[in-house]
Amino acid sequence: MAIGQIAFLGSGETSLAGGRIFETLAKRINEPLRIALLETPAGFELNSSQVVGKVGEFMKTRLQNYKPVVDVVPARKKNSAFSPDDPEIVKPLLYANMIFMGPGSPTYAIRNLQGTLAWDVIRARHRLGATLIFASAATISIGAHALPVYEIYKVGQDVHAVNGLNFFGDFGLHISFIPHWNNAEGGADLDTSRCFIGMDRFAEWCDLLPAENQTVGLDEHTGLIVDIETGQCEVSGVSSVSIVRECDPEMYPAGSKFNLSELGEVKIPSPLEKDIPPHVWDMVVSASGAEDDKPSDEVIALAKERLAARANKNWAESDRLRDKISALGWTVQDAKDGYKLVRS
Repeated sequence: MAIGQIAFLGSGETSLAGGRIFETLAKRINEPLRIALLETPAGFELNSSQVVGKVGEFMKTRLQNYKPVVDVVPARKKNSAFSPDDPEIVKPLLYANMIFMGPGSPTYAIRNLQGTLAWDVIRARHRLGATLIFASAATISIGAHALPVYEIYKVGQDVHAVNGLNFFGDFGLHISFIPHWNNAEGGADLDTSRCFIGMDRFAEWCDLLPAENQTVGLDEHTGLIVDIETGQCEVSGVSSVSIVRECDPEMYPAGSKFNLSELGEVKIPSPLEKDIPPHVWDMVVSASGAEDDKPSDEVIALAKERLAARANKNWAESDRLRDKISALGWTVQDAKDGYKLVRS
């Protein structure tokens, strides 16, 4: 199976722009949609289940045509009753083909995911084809270096960088991420761009990072979809994405594309490289999933026959095969790049 796609949102996971990104990704998953939403970034909040649950409800509504199964994963804190190391809590991640992490605290997410079962399962599922979506705090946390935005902006600590979860380190890349890149809530009196810390303090943070680091800045209500297999990066939303090399930004507007090689030389790891423990890999590979949610070989074969019939403009045969698929409990949805099977 191909490595999964990855999306990053600068903000607005429950906005029109966010919904369009979710739907774009859902269309590319050619199996019943199973979504897992991780609570960890918001795990310190007393209402973390509600924070993440709102995103889940938005996804259910926006993606209702795909009849998604949506699970909230309450992996809130290490060494607690809701630990990211608890196999039962983490279980929905084993079967999800779309995994979301979003609002909360970047540094909290790093502390409570680094080296855990949940994080290892996410990385393994991605290598087996699962789509990953990171928004807001989660976008910061998965970089090589993280901006401790609350510590600087709210607490008043000096500008500093912390080591992130470094997701792309597995692929030979040294990338950090800044959402809310073009934030303007401070108006004319206060620069709140660069995720609320402003341009001057961002320049300080940038100077602290190693020369090989590439920083990706994501404007609000704007996202970036990365396909590691093809090396294609696609900007979606209402504004732009900036690549910052040596603190000098280069902008890519919504609708544009660029090659992942702009961020460094990509190296595809073998499954067990880069510290995915063998027992975790075996757990993910052997997870049977819910068989009722998977189309049978017969249904898949009929869908392929129907695709060929449509290509030959044999509409009568196409309709006959559609009805046969429906009788087996599945609906075939036509798409520009093929079809999708959805449980009826």
